[in-house]
Amino acid sequence: MKAIGGRICHLILLLLLLLSAGCGYRVTNPQTGCLGSARTVWVPFFTNESISPTAQTVLRRAFYDELHALRGLYPAESEARADLVMKARLVTYAGTTVSYNSLDQAFFNSLALDVELEIARAGELSPLWKGQLHGTHQYPSNSDLAKQRNAEEQAVEAVARNIAHSFISALEQSY
Repeated sequence: MKAIGGRICHLILLLLLLLSAGCGYRVTNPQTGCLGSARTVWVPFFTNESISPTAQTVLRRAFYDELHALRGLYPAESEARADLVMKARLVTYAGTTVSYNSLDQAFFNSLALDVELEIARAGELSPLWKGQLHGTHQYPSNSDLAKQRNAEEQAVEAVARNIAHSFISALEQSY
């Protein structure tokens, strides 16, 4: 009888230990913070003051993807049907060579984007967040023009995702 009581005591102690081990950890709720109960977002095509004809499209797609993945927001059918409305301007698209090989040929390039962003609740004049973000990504050079262009396109996608992620972080930190 004494052995059974000791086992129960050990089980209760083990259960309490397991329950207390996860204290302080919880799943984040995408509906909290400055986005509140927003379900949809409108991201227009970026005003493009850069030399790239395609970067604005890549940026727009990255913002939709990151806002959905990180905060559960869906693209709105139109600006009029959106809970949140963004304004965006691609200011700079700059590519530079950052390193050379022993034959003095380009070895690594860097791509930099500067984007001005603003987000507001639909129908409100004051923005939830407004600012400029900068992103860079390095990629290998290639003498084959097709491979070089492919590497640059992948760099644009990487920078766009980083800027979108930084935007969401800045938005939540400023609230």
